[in-house]
Amino acid sequence: MRLGFIGTGSITGAIVSGLVKANWNFREISLSPRNAAVAARLVELDRKIRVRTDNQAVLDDSEVVFLAVRPQIARDVVGPLAFRAGHRVINLVAGLTSEDLASWVAAPIAICRAIPAPFVADLCGVTAIYPRDAVAMEIFSRLGKVVEARGPGDFELFGSAYCLMGTYFGCLESAARWMQSKGMDYEVARAFLPPLFAGLARAAASSPKSFEELRIAFSTPGGLNEKAFQIFQSQGGTQALAAALEAAYAKLIGSH
Repeated sequence: MRLGFIGTGSITGAIVSGLVKANWNFREISLSPRNAAVAARLVELDRKIRVRTDNQAVLDDSEVVFLAVRPQIARDVVGPLAFRAGHRVINLVAGLTSEDLASWVAAPIAICRAIPAPFVADLCGVTAIYPRDAVAMEIFSRLGKVVEARGPGDFELFGSAYCLMGTYFGCLESAARWMQSKGMDYEVARAFLPPLFAGLARAAASSPKSFEELRIAFSTPGGLNEKAFQIFQSQGGTQALAAALEAAYAKLIGSH
């Protein structure tokens, strides 16, 4: 399979790095020259990865094309390109619907939307796709878990949840700085917190229980975990989380 990437940013870097790490036997990967530093790094991973002169050359040399550019410039990038009938496009642009993308392209093409997490570089990510697409499933299943949205609404809900990544790290930073304020070295707190939360993520992933059931299971009645959540909830933590998700969702559907 010949893959092409229009846009050579961090998510392209993660996907290509993951495919190489997974030893997937692709025929060729073509990269746009837009981000020279990322492209140069990726070319070093495998002799079948090449940087093309421009985006049209990427299309001409590819069967499956990943569109991975910023939403603000997507139309300007896609508009001048000559797609051919049968091109399969995996659309990674946040908020860009398949209908809008198809309207910018003269040729009949197959489109699948996808949201890969950056961790696909390490083969432990999760990628949401819509609609069901055998090629996208084949590619992303090499890189971790794949979830299929039931419809465009569910797909945007997945996109909203992805927006919590910064909040997650913000919570860890707040906890580490609080520990530092009590006398702990920041680097010690920095080393402690990630494996703590990684263990919780593994527990959630391996359990059939709901998150609420797990919260109760990990909270001794009258204990510190129960108290901490009660304070978090009563002081607006859960409401702030819901508001953040609502804002992300509104922006995603508002861009349609």
